[in-house]
Amino acid sequence: MSKETSVEAADNLKRNFVKNIIRADVAAGKYGGKVVTRFPPEPNGFLHIGHAKALCLNFGIAEEFAGAVCHLRFDDTNPGKGSYDLYMDAIKENINWLGFDWFGQVRFASDYFEQLYDYAVELIKMGKAYVCDLSAEEIKAYRGTMTEPGKESPYRQRSVAENLELFTQMRAGKFADGACLLRAKIDMAAGNINMRDPAIYRIRHASHPRFGDKWCIYPMYDYAHCMSDYIEGITHSLCSLEFQDHRPLYDWFVDQLTSGARPYQFEYSRLNLNYTVMSKRWLKQLVDEGQVSGWDDPRMPTIAGLKRRGYTPASLRAFSERIGVSKKETIIDYSILEECVRDDLNQHARRAMCVLQPIKLVIENYPEDQIEVLSAPVHPQNPEMGRRELSFSRELYIEADDFREQAPPKYHRLSPGKEVRLRNSYVVKCESFVKDASGQVTEVRCSYDPQTLGKKPEGRKVKGIIHWVNAQDALPVAVALYDRLFVDENPQRVAKEREVPLSSLVNPDSCQQVTTAMVEASLATVRAGDHFQFERLGYFVCDRAEGE
Repeated sequence: MSKETSVEAADNLKRNFVKNIIRADVAAGKYGGKVVTRFPPEPNGFLHIGHAKALCLNFGIAEEFAGAVCHLRFDDTNPGKGSYDLYMDAIKENINWLGFDWFGQVRFASDYFEQLYDYAVELIKMGKAYVCDLSAEEIKAYRGTMTEPGKESPYRQRSVAENLELFTQMRAGKFADGACLLRAKIDMAAGNINMRDPAIYRIRHASHPRFGDKWCIYPMYDYAHCMSDYIEGITHSLCSLEFQDHRPLYDWFVDQLTSGARPYQFEYSRLNLNYTVMSKRWLKQLVDEGQVSGWDDPRMPTIAGLKRRGYTPASLRAFSERIGVSKKETIIDYSILEECVRDDLNQHARRAMCVLQPIKLVIENYPEDQIEVLSAPVHPQNPEMGRRELSFSRELYIEADDFREQAPPKYHRLSPGKEVRLRNSYVVKCESFVKDASGQVTEVRCSYDPQTLGKKPEGRKVKGIIHWVNAQDALPVAVALYDRLFVDENPQRVAKEREVPLSSLVNPDSCQQVTTAMVEASLATVRAGDHFQFERLGYFVCDRAEGE
């Protein structure tokens, strides 16, 4: 698997072989020019960035092609996992947050349980399905290997009448879980193992969130998926490459049970992002073990987590467009995702000043009782966003890192005898400093040049610019600084190779809580979701406003 650089990703900006297929189908009048896609998540966790790629592809096609639509269909064929409502609500919210909407009502695979059952009965009547009593272990042993053909089940030659009776009894709850399966009768010598008499229905005495105990047999995904596509009139069934070997089975079911217009499956490479995992099973493990605070932890690659971290819908859609859609398996560098959100936020994020680790700066020649109101742009490249007021007084806070008692080479911030400009205000010169009993610098004393507000100082060059907040009205805030969730570039592979738990690869510095931060008073009223560029620090988002 190759690693894709920023330049290579940019080259893929317009590459999307799936859309090319659809353009050709529309031009040829296939399906009467109709295009229907679907997004079929299983409600067993929150959607992640890989699902965002699938969302942008399926719903993006519905936006791009005239008259095209995209269905939302929940795959609820595997009941008993719990939290269905929580996961379904989160999935719908994620889709809407990204700016998409599904066509018509929300659909469920369970909407078609009766039809799917009837289709299975038809297969039995055609002599192409049978009830098998082999155990799971026996079925695995009978299946064969990649180089050796499988062996036929001793129950494969049951009569149609016997299979119909047994299948009826399966539905009626006459058998325990695992007692038998309904299997397709295809070819136990097929080179593709998926075609070696795969299961169609299994027994599961589990209450369904929509139908309670009405059903105790449930269709397998490979069967339910393709037939649901057919029932809904899906034209292009798009999925990741892991389902490529399942396509012959998809086609077999559709060919046996339908005629006329039918759906076709197309595969594309799934998203692989370094320093994270793209599996709901692995992500759920992190949640269950308490390695993260929940599915929406800002370190998680879930859409909910990325939203809390400050990613925007536009940035995720731009990322999906940038990486393209192909059949080439690549690992995308996390920095490309970060570039996309920076590019978006740079256009509209409000500017503000925040000091994370404050020390006091006292301007000794500034009047003690004076408070000056200065002005700065809300956004330097967008004058329509207006200006913000900054109060300025004798006592300010600056970053502790912006002062050095002994300045290293090329250090253009404050040190004894050196000058810097306070952003959007005056030039100050360090005159002295104060230490506490432990030797920590607690206060920097300066003088200021009143002639340098918005002007260059005469006769001297000042290189450094530092940010500040007014000590009299600065607001305390809690700031979280995030890094990569894992220390290894490919944590899933490393965990398997070393046979260690995934939790052992979690970056201990992935979240640092700063409780000493102070922001300028112009941020007294903010809302959850508001984005800011803290000058000289980076981009931040208000997670939850006070009182929420």
